[in-house]
Amino acid sequence: MEYRIEKDTMGEVKVPADKYWGAQTERSRNNFKIGPAASMPLEIIQGFAYLKKAAAHANHDLGVLSAEKMELISKACDEILAGKLDDQFPLVIWQTGSGTQSNMNVNEVVSNRAHVLAGNTLGEGQKLIHPNDDVNKSQSSNDTYPTAMHIACYKMLVETTIPGVEKLRDTLAEKSAAFMDVVKIGRTHLMDATPLTLGQEFSGYVAQLNHGLKALRNTLDHLSEIALGGTAVGTGINTPEGYAELVASKIAGFTQLPFRSAENKFEALAAHDAIVESHGALKQLAVSLNKIANDIRLLASGPRSGIGEIIIPANEPGSSIMPGKVNPTQCEALTMVCAQVIGNDVTITVGGTQGHYELNVFKPVMAANFLQSARLIGEACVSFNDHCAIGIEPDLKNIKKHVNNSLMLVTALNTHIGYEKAAKIAKTAHENGTTLREEAINLGYLSGEEFDKWVRPADMVGSLKGK
Repeated sequence: MEYRIEKDTMGEVKVPADKYWGAQTERSRNNFKIGPAASMPLEIIQGFAYLKKAAAHANHDLGVLSAEKMELISKACDEILAGKLDDQFPLVIWQTGSGTQSNMNVNEVVSNRAHVLAGNTLGEGQKLIHPNDDVNKSQSSNDTYPTAMHIACYKMLVETTIPGVEKLRDTLAEKSAAFMDVVKIGRTHLMDATPLTLGQEFSGYVAQLNHGLKALRNTLDHLSEIALGGTAVGTGINTPEGYAELVASKIAGFTQLPFRSAENKFEALAAHDAIVESHGALKQLAVSLNKIANDIRLLASGPRSGIGEIIIPANEPGSSIMPGKVNPTQCEALTMVCAQVIGNDVTITVGGTQGHYELNVFKPVMAANFLQSARLIGEACVSFNDHCAIGIEPDLKNIKKHVNNSLMLVTALNTHIGYEKAAKIAKTAHENGTTLREEAINLGYLSGEEFDKWVRPADMVGSLKGK
């Protein structure tokens, strides 16, 4: 491999000749050989590209950066956003907790790419664009990394997570309406309970996802605040007057998202409560989705020796030894995603506690875990929707069998003969292997006509219809 020499304040470093990164990136690459699979998410790099471009424009508008430098920085950032330079960001999330190395990785790539865009050869001649003085102008890693975090996380939520959850929610709402008159037996403590409709049961899933979406949307306002303009400790040292508000408006314009300058830059650098808050909503959705997926696989269990009240799509063979076996694989995938998200929330919670004085130093791991959770939930919801939820149908024969076989229909007799006598009917029927109707008559508590009049499953589901 051929190398070129790059310099920083600590001296010379050999860098692969065909790469646009510089000395500080190479130092980090060599100092933190920890889990190459844990690369810095490209969403963070794109967040940096948006803010570096916005900073260049703001600095130019405020008279501290030339038009030529602004244009070159912008062009390099646009190439990053287009995915043309993805292989130029080799660092892992296990680095300094402020993300300084990743900030400098972007600065160096933009600087060197701008050098080439200006008609020069990589590694030769004086750089027109300096990574610190120009690309990083009016910035610090301490305010750029949290800004990139918020840009990346906000975009992931509105572009992937929320649409994915909404898609599944809408399908479950359609199923709820379609199944609203399918009377089935309810279950509490995994034991038989009084009847409800399959539509009512599904309406609970819809409500859970609606509440989760509401909680997530409520966090977006806090997440839209960006730290840029706070620089090193929140005071805004080395920024021109009006920079913070102007650069935020530039970012909002480039992303077409409602980003704004954080009211308090000290909070924005030292605490990442917005990330903790938003991920808490992701955890809430994970808890809801886990419940929904578990219910569906239990309702579909069997198909002949389980509950078998619903039929789910058969997507692939389920066993390498048992011919014809089909498993609820989408349910299993979704619940594994939920487990990962809940685990990520622990990491983010711990990370959120690591704000020491003017800086939180767990930024990279918080960002990486957040982005993983947000993407996983959005994509898993789409997968579950397209390969499972859309195809769910009731097994009316099994549903009717379970309803007719349940002892808990006796609950309808409470108001007619009292709890004690109703319990006696249920226990006797269970012990003798007979029906509720038979034992109600045998015990002399009521006539067959009275039983048929009062024990009607369709009359026991209420009128709420899942509202």
